Amino acid sequence: MIADLVIGALIFSYAAWTLYRFVKKSKQGKCTACALKDGCPSNKRG
Repeated sequence: MIADLVIGALIFSYAAWTLYRFVKKSKQGKCTACALKDGCPSNKRG
């Protein structure tokens, strides 16, 4: 019983953290949140 509650709490905590991280990155914009922002060819101006 307690193990079920702990596992459920871990799953919901991870889901909330992932959703928070997604919203935080989406507010930064497309190129700012990308891991390749420094070396991306679309980021360079001709």
